[in-house]
Parts: sequence; structure tokens; C-alpha cells
Amino acid sequence: MAASARVPVHHAARSRFTRERLAQIYRTAFAKPGSERLFLSSLAFFLAFLVVRGITISIHANLGPFRNVTVGGTHIHHLVWGIFLLLFCGLGLLALGGPGARWFHSCSRLLAVGFGVGAALTLDEFELWLHLADLYWAPQGSGSIRAVLLFGSLLSVAGWGWPLTRLLLKEVAHSFRGEPAPSARHLSPP
Repeated sequence: MAASARVPVHHAARSRFTRERLAQIYRTAFAKPGSERLFLSSLAFFLAFLVVRGITISIHANLGPFRNVTVGGTHIHHLVWGIFLLLFCGLGLLALGGPGARWFHSCSRLLAVGFGVGAALTLDEFELWLHLADLYWAPQGSGSIRAVLLFGSLLSVAGWGWPLTRLLLKEVAHSFRGEPAPSARHLSPP
């Protein structure tokens, strides 16, 4: 009897997480200006870091389709692309204008993602620009990992913040207790 009583609760939990409900939670969590851009930048930062590390490891192991980029015999490190992307995003932000400007919302989100990717590409080679030596595979190269973790943690705390986590945990708790979804008024972050 107890096992069958749980089935509707789990079914209710699954059916209550509709696209509309998740969109409502997302909008509520990121109602504060700038918080969505920080979230997107943080997400892009970590994903780009994982992807670039994976690509770099595959290049080092001579696996897969990727190879080093060289121009005239000079190896172009991925921090160069990161610096270009950071400069482009900074220029884009300066040219964008304020929140009342046309396309502000879409462009500012895109620039936030670009900033996150550029920061990941740049900080992944932190040891290179700190020591002006390619220490990527040396034991001293672990400083890049520490720089990524420090910056990524700060970006995450600022971006993801507690509001989204709190709202999602509240939603899951209500769902598994079989309680109705909290209204938007009750979802408001502190």
C-alpha cells in the first residue's frame, strides 16, 4: 500500500516540472538586473573550460581531429583567442548602450556568454602569462587550474547565487511532498 501511494507523488513530481513552470522559476530567480548575465557567463565559463581542457588533452595525446594552431611556425595558444574574445565582448558592451537600447537584452546575454568563454580560454593558460613560459603540462602548470577554480567560484557565487538554488530546492520539496506548487508570490527571492 505504501509503495503504491508513492507512485502518484513521483508522477506528480515529474509532471509538475513543465517548461512553463521551469521558465517561471528561472524568471523569478533572475529578476534582479544582471543576475541572468552572471549566470550565463558562469555556465559558459565552466563549459568552455571543460571543452578546451578536453581538446587540449586530445591534442597532447594526438587523438581526434584537433591539432595545434600554428601561423608561420609559431604556436598560437588558446589564451590568444580568449584575449581577443574578451576584447570583443568589452567593446560590444561599451557600444551596446543602456538597458533601454534596442536589442540590449539579447546582446548583453550573448556578450556575457562570450565573456565566460574568453575568460576560460585565457585563465586555462594562466601560468603561461604569469611566467611567460609554457608550463601547461609541467607540475607548475597546476596554477592555471587554481586560477580557473578561484575565478569560476567567484563568478558562480555571483551568477547562480542562492536564489535559483533555493527556488529549485523549494520546488522539489513541494513536489515530493505532493503539495501544490508555490505561487509566484511565494517564489520571490529574498
